[in-house]
Amino acid sequence: MQSIRNIAIIAHVDHGKTTLVDKIIDQAHILDERKVRTDLLLDNNDLERERGITILSKNVSIIYKGVKINIIDTPGHADFGGEVERVLKMADGVLLLVDAFEGPMPQTRFVLGKALELGLTPIVVVNKVDKPNCTPDLVHEKVFDLMFALDATEEQLEFKTIYGSAKNGWMSDDWKNETDNIVSLLDAIIEYIPEAPYFEGTPQMQITSLDFTSFVGRIAIGRVFRGDLVEGKDYMLCKADGSTKKVRIKELHTFEGLGKDRAEKVRSGDICAITGVDGFDIGDTIADLENPEPLPRLKVDEPTMSMLFTINNSPFYGKEGKYVTSRHLRDRLFKEIEKNLALRVEETDTEDKFNVFGRGILHLSVLIETMRREGYEFQVGRPKVIIKEIDGIKCEPYETLVINVPEESASKAINLVTLRKGDLLVMEPKGDLQHLEFDIPSRGLIGLRNKILTATQGEAIINHRLRGFDAFKGDISTSNNGAIVSSETGKATAYSIDKLQDRGKFFIDPNQEIYKGQVVGENNKQEDMAVNLIKGKKLTNVRASGTDDGVKITPKTDYSLEECMEYIKDDEYLEVTPQSLRMRKISFR
Repeated sequence: MQSIRNIAIIAHVDHGKTTLVDKIIDQAHILDERKVRTDLLLDNNDLERERGITILSKNVSIIYKGVKINIIDTPGHADFGGEVERVLKMADGVLLLVDAFEGPMPQTRFVLGKALELGLTPIVVVNKVDKPNCTPDLVHEKVFDLMFALDATEEQLEFKTIYGSAKNGWMSDDWKNETDNIVSLLDAIIEYIPEAPYFEGTPQMQITSLDFTSFVGRIAIGRVFRGDLVEGKDYMLCKADGSTKKVRIKELHTFEGLGKDRAEKVRSGDICAITGVDGFDIGDTIADLENPEPLPRLKVDEPTMSMLFTINNSPFYGKEGKYVTSRHLRDRLFKEIEKNLALRVEETDTEDKFNVFGRGILHLSVLIETMRREGYEFQVGRPKVIIKEIDGIKCEPYETLVINVPEESASKAINLVTLRKGDLLVMEPKGDLQHLEFDIPSRGLIGLRNKILTATQGEAIINHRLRGFDAFKGDISTSNNGAIVSSETGKATAYSIDKLQDRGKFFIDPNQEIYKGQVVGENNKQEDMAVNLIKGKKLTNVRASGTDDGVKITPKTDYSLEECMEYIKDDEYLEVTPQSLRMRKISFR
């Protein structure tokens, strides 16, 4: 029987997980040498490539020294924690990747805590040791302190550490000793990660992930915990409500390289994909037909934010989108919760509005961006945090906020966070930056990133992760500027924009189509202002020389999707179409 190792790669955003997987794939020579290859092989979704982050976990496997190594690449961002919690159930050990300069970051703590809870064996990889000013030995100590703080066991604290640079393709036991390959890392995996055990008995497999293809429909992915699964045989599917359903495995696949390989039988300890099973949910167990025993269900952390999704009813309704009705919106949202574990959708008293609950702004924005790329047109309201009552006390979610900022801008960042009810916990120098840590209510983070980036000339590095629920901290006073709202529908003229430039900043260009009620800019004062931007210059047949100087217009302020979501107020909607993002007043007369 082939020896198997199942490892998950965990790390903070942008510490080099997917790059390391690329190098492991290269080392194992599983790609066709004749084909042109791309970097970041596993970030194969457009959104992942553009943002440079992993959103969906992926499985690959390599054979090294006769041992099969199943590698699971996980997202680093806490907003996708639902993905991480599921896939760690498939692993026996984790590779914890840490940047040699930045050290353990908030999200490192989040995923590492989950892995240690499950009793997984860690190997620490200190990556990017070629960076200037990096301190690999200090980072190693910090990882030890972090594991100790997370109640790691004696065995887990005796972890193996490997140093190297995934980008340059080398790993070594000593960071001063540069090699030309990553063999020492693969050797460490075989030596220190426990072999996937083979449990005799009736079959059990928990579905922890899913794939979808238009040819075969939904594909169940998971690890066989006990016994063997055989292709073409009947099994029992154990559901969340305690009911069971007879199913037949049409095809069995194991992961080989970047693809899948057909298998007649899969042993316990291996990870496989199953087609032909209908009506399953993530967390269900495929068990023995005669004597079904379900595995304990996956528990995923609760959502912390909600947003209202509704159909687009603006004057430009249906001009750019392919799917615009409430039925389209409803079907798409309910299809999403089948595979997005940390997401919840609630229907409201009207059939065209839905409350969508997620783990944070990024989690919700990835859903919105994916939907608009698929041709959906809809509107969303301002994100709101979820308030709970715990033991009779009104509670709200709190986050640990980490800001690394040049020393001269530190006071501005501290001031902005303190205004949002944030408490400064840690302040220490890190290289030429100040490292600040705060405890802040999640409400205080909405719209804060923009203000900090503006105050620090864009030099702040901001990260945050959910700490948990705590007592409600009272109202947060925000002195936001008012909106400049269009009072007419038509094409905006350069003449009108030029005349109003000193009243605020604009979000539109001259000649852009706008409608009545659209937020076209930000007022310098705190009240909203309605303006007519359609007006052109009155022309006479008498021309004086010098009166017709060309207008000079400041370029428009362009906001990304997340920035728009944080910017809109309670009386505004963000209109999302495949081509545009427009902010508008919900009711404007």
